[in-house]
Amino acid sequence: MSILTIILNIFLPPLGVALNKGIGKDFIINVILTILGVIPGVIHAFYVTSK
Repeated sequence: MSILTIILNIFLPPLGVALNKGIGKDFIINVILTILGVIPGVIHAFYVTSK
């Protein structure tokens, strides 16, 4: 995991997921989680980018 990915996951979680996995179901889930609350979006972003 690069420094850029970590920074994006913290400040713009959907962008971090989109750059790592593309626009797909993980991106949509992350957008919804980020809208509901930033912390769930960040946690999901780190989970998706780490696997």
